[in-house]
Parts: sequence; C-alpha cells; structure tokens
Amino acid sequence: MANFDKAYYQRFYENAETQAVSREEQIELAQFIAAYLRYINVPVNSVLDVDCGLGQVLDALATEFPKARTQGVEVSSYLCETYGWHHANVQDFRAPPSDFVICNDVLGYLSKKAVREAVKNLACLTTSALYLSVLTEEDQAICDQEHTDPDQKIRPAQWYKDLFDKYFVGVSGGLFLKKPLAYPVWQMERT
Repeated sequence: MANFDKAYYQRFYENAETQAVSREEQIELAQFIAAYLRYINVPVNSVLDVDCGLGQVLDALATEFPKARTQGVEVSSYLCETYGWHHANVQDFRAPPSDFVICNDVLGYLSKKAVREAVKNLACLTTSALYLSVLTEEDQAICDQEHTDPDQKIRPAQWYKDLFDKYFVGVSGGLFLKKPLAYPVWQMERT
C-alpha cells in the first residue's frame, strides 16, 4: 500500500515531470462535471470529495458552484494537517448526504472487502450524482506506467460496474446518477 506522505504527493501531484495529473487537467475535469450536471439539471448545493488529495478538483468545483457547501475528506494525515481536510477513509466516513460526491482514484488502493464497503458508503453519502475514476485491467494498455502509482490493485472494470449497478446508473465520463433516477437521461447516454 502506498505511503500517502509528502513525498507521494510531490511525486504524483506537484512535480511536473512525474505527476499523474496536472492542476489544469483537474480544473478541466471539474468544468466537464459542472457542465454535464447543469445540462441534466442536477442542482448542486453540496459537494463532498472523498480522498480529495490536494483538493484541486474540489477547489475548481467551488468556482463552478459558488453557492455550494464543499467538504474534503482525506486518508492522508499529511494532507489533513496541510490543508485542513477531515481525516477519514471512504469506507467509514459518515456525514449527511451531499448532492454531488467525488471518488477519484481511491478504490484501486483498497482490498475487495473495503471496496464493497466503500461503494455502499458512497451510496449513503450521495443524494444525486457521483464522479468515479479507478484504474482497471482494461486501462493498463493506455495508462502512462511511469506516472501511475504501481501500488494500486488492478481489477476488471466489470467487477466495479457490478458493485455500482446496485446503487447508480452510469451516464458517461465517470459520472453516475443515484438510483432511482430523478433526472431524465436517454438510454443511449447511459453506460
């Protein structure tokens, strides 16, 4: 399991030569998410980012939804001390549900049992929509191995889809809507 200390975040987030994703890419992700949620008329008054890292997506979403209450949760003691995030993990964190929840590149670090617990908890924490990203077996051929943390557990995409299908409907781009659907989404727009 990765040690989520200062060196980890410098390597995968802050050093331009070794980072897995740039601040600009995080901002673009937030802009995409916000545009899609506005397009399907999902009101966003609260945003929860579980294992939010440096908070780049959360900060960008706060710009997109300036009236929304935002909350960052992080398992890294280092980041909690540095940024003031709430210290918890995705399986055990309890809070009132948020309109929109982010779980970006978290599940790949967990055991299968912990992933099952996390998915159930994400369903409890989500009122309307969820953004999920996780590296799968099918992604290995296209991901940049030099900039990807090798400590992740690589599983088939279908394994994750089966877990999420109980609670969510995939609507593309990593976005999922909570079941039962409260917003009309055409069948061909679903994943």
